[in-house]
Amino acid sequence: MRLALAAAVVGCLICAAPAAAVDRYVQIKVPPAPGPAKYDRVWVQQLGPKDATQVLVLVPGTLGGAGGVMPVARDIVRRVPRTQVWIVDRREQAFEDVSVFRHSDPDEALDYYLGFKYHSVAGADAKFVSEWGLKVQLDDLRTVVKRASAGGRRKVILGGHSAGASTAVAYAAWDFAGHPGYREIDGLVLIDGGLLGSFAEANAKRARRELADIRSGKVFLDLLGLGLPEIAGIFAQVGALYAYQRPDAPSTLQDFPLLPDEFKPPVRVTNEALYGYAFDATTSPKALELIQVRAGRLADIGDPRPWQDGELTPIRRFAQAYAANDPNAIEWYYPRRLLLDIDSANDLEQNAAARIVGLRLLHGRQIDVPLYAFSTSLTKGAVARGARRLAQMAPIPRDVIVDDRGTSHLDPLSAAPRTNRFLKTVVPFLKRSAR
Repeated sequence: MRLALAAAVVGCLICAAPAAAVDRYVQIKVPPAPGPAKYDRVWVQQLGPKDATQVLVLVPGTLGGAGGVMPVARDIVRRVPRTQVWIVDRREQAFEDVSVFRHSDPDEALDYYLGFKYHSVAGADAKFVSEWGLKVQLDDLRTVVKRASAGGRRKVILGGHSAGASTAVAYAAWDFAGHPGYREIDGLVLIDGGLLGSFAEANAKRARRELADIRSGKVFLDLLGLGLPEIAGIFAQVGALYAYQRPDAPSTLQDFPLLPDEFKPPVRVTNEALYGYAFDATTSPKALELIQVRAGRLADIGDPRPWQDGELTPIRRFAQAYAANDPNAIEWYYPRRLLLDIDSANDLEQNAAARIVGLRLLHGRQIDVPLYAFSTSLTKGAVARGARRLAQMAPIPRDVIVDDRGTSHLDPLSAAPRTNRFLKTVVPFLKRSAR
């Protein structure tokens, strides 16, 4: 009797146990592209149950790395049964010297990276990156999509954040040697990005001018305009290490001469408070809306002043993501060609700009997969309007479009679950897709 009872209890426990989970950062070989063969690879962070029947493949945005998407990806796999999330780090991730960041020591990172001892990559030495536009990106991404589908045994929802969402729409409209991209996916999830007016548009004149400039050797996006494309990512990760590991200590970077003055509060602050001040939408430079969250504010008292959460993204959660490695949260060397191609793809048609940069947008009006889109304050509704245009011009069978202007650009990726409207609205969409 006791043996039978014990066996029944064990059986119940086995049935109740969660399915084995995947949590790994893997390298995937992709098709050849201009440049040395050693760069023909991407990296994918994979999360979720091994028995998943659906995979949400997400592409980070401009200067974005997979680490920045990790907080919401973990929230999604906890809430959507039998679903994995795969986050793609592009091939240019191979340029980054993150050797010392892997030690997770903020003082050592400060000395190595802001002492300029790391290996940097100059655009003039990597002119082949001038050809790393949408065609290369989509060929690489197609390899990941096919791997995610497991030979057709799993549904694949393709999405992304910001320019990564634009990439997802372009994938659906792309002609892969006669095969439409939308036929390889089962849905689109656009997180504050897209085409059809979501962002800027490149006309033929701009396409010719920028293409010539890029091919001259100016291949990388320089967000801070300091002549060091990688420095935005370096500042972000060094600051995150101090904020996450020594949050209450007086800020180490506040007096650092190379940190632009607009990131420095007018009073002495803690490491965590400096990080919050630099990224919060209220105090971060207006021109840098691409990196902003709504986190809180500096406390009214204290020497040094601490940070006070109170909005959408807890600053410790945000700093943890940006202090991490394998994957990290910011792409150091983002190809300007990719941005130009995305802007040239805005109309989702083969217009003059699209032809100049060599796009193959032949199937935009045939896209027939469910669509989810989330728009924040960044574009003042342009992302939502672009998604509605797509739903009107193509036979989209079902759409969910959320326009939330109380959310900043990075909040959908890092807000706490209880305050993340993106998470609350995408979960029902993904659950329905998984049926």
